Amino acid sequence: MIRCIAIDDEPLALKQLEHYINGISYFECVATCRSAAEARQVLQEQQVDAMFVDINMPDLTGMDFVKSLDVPPLVVFATAYSEFALEGYKVNAVDYLLKPFGEEDFEKTAEKVKKQYDLLHAEASVSSTDEDDAIFFKSEYKVVRVKVSDIRYVEGMSEYLKIHMEGETNPVIVLLSMKKLEERLPSQRFMRIHKSFIINLQKIKEVAKGQVQLDHGSMVPVGDSYKEVLQGYIDKKFLGK
Repeated sequence: MIRCIAIDDEPLALKQLEHYINGISYFECVATCRSAAEARQVLQEQQVDAMFVDINMPDLTGMDFVKSLDVPPLVVFATAYSEFALEGYKVNAVDYLLKPFGEEDFEKTAEKVKKQYDLLHAEASVSSTDEDDAIFFKSEYKVVRVKVSDIRYVEGMSEYLKIHMEGETNPVIVLLSMKKLEERLPSQRFMRIHKSFIINLQKIKEVAKGQVQLDHGSMVPVGDSYKEVLQGYIDKKFLGK
């Protein structure tokens, strides 16, 4: 199922979007939002694959909201203003629904979303670690080679991962599950310490108050269900009273 949210400040239009989404067999509407602020909260709390966004909203427009996201889900704009169409495609929107639109229009857009979703998931591949300590990732339509020992930590966000590297300002962003990467990284060197974080154990500087400080200063939280495993690793290497 493709998990979708609908964003529109008009209650009737929002209800219609929800109805159309739930009418597609491979869609699931996981939330409806009256503002960009509500939508941002949803994106932080759960996995979202696609969002249908009205452009002309108060406070923050749908266009500006999408531009503010580091890695947005698949985007479809829905608005009564045709002049926004070109700008919508500039932010890689999958499609543009011009109000008032009908069920047939929505079904055509849904097919485009599914095609793009299937393409992204087919390309979300990771190779095995090779002899020179590297993994290859598909990232932004490129294949990127990442040296495993240079990975400081991995941060999960919805279906994407941010791979933070030593010596790099910007992380490598890949469409991949945390579980799949965790299975490929060498367990003697990497540990999952939170549902959204994997760290390189060799980069640990300090552990205190439910957080791990890495050698470059980043603070990573330790989830309650992961504390025992981390403490076991520390105890094996602990020297003192």
